[in-house]
Amino acid sequence: MSTESNGPAVDEAVRTLLLLMPRLVGRAKRLPIPPALQGLDLAPRHLALLAHLEYDGPTSVNDLAARLEVAPTTVSLMVSELSRLGILERTADPADRRRRIIAIASAYAAPIGEWLSGNASAWERVMRALAPEERATVITALHAYEAALEQAGRGSA
Repeated sequence: MSTESNGPAVDEAVRTLLLLMPRLVGRAKRLPIPPALQGLDLAPRHLALLAHLEYDGPTSVNDLAARLEVAPTTVSLMVSELSRLGILERTADPADRRRRIIAIASAYAAPIGEWLSGNASAWERVMRALAPEERATVITALHAYEAALEQAGRGSA
């Protein structure tokens, strides 16, 4: 393994990450889906939306769209899908009755929390072992990787 002063050389780090990422994704996908959610055909896009609602609480479609960095129409379609399944509830905002607030239905709150907890507890163990500046580096690197993938997908690598 080729190294630089404090770690692997760039080419070795890239090789390691290219081999590691599919395993990470595969393991995350194999986390057991709680029985109450099995058969509902939930996709990763749903998991991201549900995670925002689980950790940040009920909110509007526009707020969810901003957090997910997608168009409000995309979120509206996902919310409609999940509402039809009974997973999400839409209620009137007490401050503005024309606006709808999206929340996880009480019957699904515990199973969704259970489903998300596998990833959350793994990240928590990892992050607790790191110094705050190391945590910031991990988060910054993952955001930069996501942005680089986005650029590569648009053909401007």
